[in-house]
Amino acid sequence: MSTTIERVSDDDCVADHRTDENASNGDTPESFSLSKTAGVAGLAMATAACGGGGSSEGGTPTVGTPPPGPAAPVVRRPENDAEAARFLLQSSFAVSTGAIEQVTTQGYEPWLDRQMASSNSQSAREFFSSRNFDQVNAEKHYNTAQTGDGMIWSQLMTGGSSVRKRAALALSEFFVVSLNSVDMTWRSPAIGEYWDILNRHAFGNYRDLIEDITLNPAMGVFLNTRGNKKADPRTGRVPDENYGREIMQLFSIGLYELNPDGTQRLSGGEPIETYDNDDVTGIAKVFTGYDFDYTDIGFTTEVGGSRDIPDAEFARQPMTADPAKWRYPRDRSFHAEEEKQFLGMTIPAGTSAADSLTMALDHLFEHPNVGPFFGKQMIQRLVTSNPSPGYVQRVAAAFDDNGSGTRGDLKAVFKAVLLDDEALNPANVTAAGFGKLREPMLRFVQLGRTFGVSSISGDWQVGNFSDASDQLGQSPLRSPSVFNFFRPSYFPTGSQAADNGLLAPEFQIVNETSVAGYVNFMERAIEMRGYRFRDLQLDYSEEVAIADDSQQLLDRLDLLLTANQLTTEVRDIIKAAMDDVVLDEMSTTEDKLRRVHIGILLTMASTDYLVQK
Repeated sequence: MSTTIERVSDDDCVADHRTDENASNGDTPESFSLSKTAGVAGLAMATAACGGGGSSEGGTPTVGTPPPGPAAPVVRRPENDAEAARFLLQSSFAVSTGAIEQVTTQGYEPWLDRQMASSNSQSAREFFSSRNFDQVNAEKHYNTAQTGDGMIWSQLMTGGSSVRKRAALALSEFFVVSLNSVDMTWRSPAIGEYWDILNRHAFGNYRDLIEDITLNPAMGVFLNTRGNKKADPRTGRVPDENYGREIMQLFSIGLYELNPDGTQRLSGGEPIETYDNDDVTGIAKVFTGYDFDYTDIGFTTEVGGSRDIPDAEFARQPMTADPAKWRYPRDRSFHAEEEKQFLGMTIPAGTSAADSLTMALDHLFEHPNVGPFFGKQMIQRLVTSNPSPGYVQRVAAAFDDNGSGTRGDLKAVFKAVLLDDEALNPANVTAAGFGKLREPMLRFVQLGRTFGVSSISGDWQVGNFSDASDQLGQSPLRSPSVFNFFRPSYFPTGSQAADNGLLAPEFQIVNETSVAGYVNFMERAIEMRGYRFRDLQLDYSEEVAIADDSQQLLDRLDLLLTANQLTTEVRDIIKAAMDDVVLDEMSTTEDKLRRVHIGILLTMASTDYLVQK
């Protein structure tokens, strides 16, 4: 069987055409009964269905005919708009009618290849530079974390390849650095460089990524690598073990030995630990002797003060173990040069800091746990909380070998995650246990991207939305600890998920306060009402244009926001609430916006939306 691949335009990510003329603030919508929503509490998770591979049939050649040549590759395409939208919500942040058309025309894999090859339109570095946020001036941005918040919201909500950025955001929840705890001058450019590293390596190699993350100044401050010194018997000082422990536990191999399918290996019925305290002590010596690199860094006296502020570039340059390059140069290294033993490896005494780092990271990289440990968490972040062992094993196999003998190819890993039959199979939309709770920050990003958000000032004065009482309860790059916002193995005790042996990681940040806080936050966000949204505007022009037809409007919102996953009952409730706003030929834009706002809020507050299937 062969498939003809249509020629398509070179334009990527064709979004809905929107203008600014209808980006009206409008009047505050009239209140309506939240009893008409499908409800936010009591969300359910369920078990993943096991996916199977596809096959193609070839005809039997007749006698005397030459043997057939290689069959043309079969390009899998969505069969309808809902399937295309569902794939877009797994692989990126939002859906547009243009993107649906592209995926349908090109097919899943060709579209994904094009997106993965696309770079971002603006890096974090370029964002800071374009707004003078990395310059020493009266604004004193070198002291603030707020420009870091603006940077990441700008990155997530606009521009560039949203597939690359979606992968980078998933990586940020694995290799965690939190702006909350990066206490240094120029903390925002430092976290910006961390974000740029994730973007650069999102479809590169895991080995390169973990080295750049290790030497990133923000990580150095966050997990104490910066300034970590070798042991001193005179004072009893020993190397800080923080990064050594976390690079094993969280960034590479995990706590327990795994089978290729992600299940735990057992000995006598008990899991086998991957490392012990001696391993932590041994590997901690590798990460000694590093500090900020001040090569070619100048200083500027702060405005209205006497403090000399270094150029922001020092917060971006990889840390160095060469003491001659530190701010206060030394002729003596703080790197531990004694023998280092961990995980069955011995680094000989006298090995330099750079060589020790290379040997240690190579050893971790080759550990058989990395593929299933890393791969399962990427599935959880993008597709489903409870992937089948077969799904995990297929993704781990792609990590081990991309098909060309290369280990750690992240492009191959993310393609394996997103193109697996378990992810694409439309039957899983109704499969009990398949799916995941949408993270609050992803809901806000989807709102922005779906409805053409823009910053009035260009500065993206959007803050930290971590407060659960009246905000999102989550903000990108603002994890409360190195363990991310939630644990990958979390499940709420006493829940249906627990009763069915299911994981529900995102529910670790769900409670009565956060549920109410989210609905209140989104009501204001959809209207762009209040101080927090003073610098943002949304474009509802296409929705306003069809607002007089509540059925058509609901169909559009259902497709773009949920991939047509609203149940008939929930659709009826939302439509009835929208129809409470009576429109006729004399209705104003504000009246139409009121109907649009109600439809979006009730959709994004419904269980059908909150659980991504």
